[in-house]
Amino acid sequence: MTLILYGIPNCDTVKKARRWLDGHGVAYRFHDYRKDGLDAGQLQGWIDALGWEKLLNKSGTTFRKLPDAQKDGLDAASAKALMLEQPAMIRRPLVDADGAFSVGFSADDWQQRFAA
Repeated sequence: MTLILYGIPNCDTVKKARRWLDGHGVAYRFHDYRKDGLDAGQLQGWIDALGWEKLLNKSGTTFRKLPDAQKDGLDAASAKALMLEQPAMIRRPLVDADGAFSVGFSADDWQQRFAA
């Protein structure tokens, strides 16, 4: 299985996820949104698979700092534009396991999905 973990390295949840993967001997490649970038096609694939509502991190500082008018008028196009402009608004970690996408970290879920 090819596993790609997307996120930002200083995110606490991404750190937990990476520690879990390392501790369970699960091979993965880490993709840092900020350093390695993100293209519109890739983001659209995630939106198609998961929905923009699940992908957009509304509880993060970056989103909370937006003007209320911008937050209240969100739709798929504006959410995609925000996530492309500021990848920190994407819920983390995002995992691509051979084309099966998921967001967030749960040790129990990951034990079932990834542990050998």
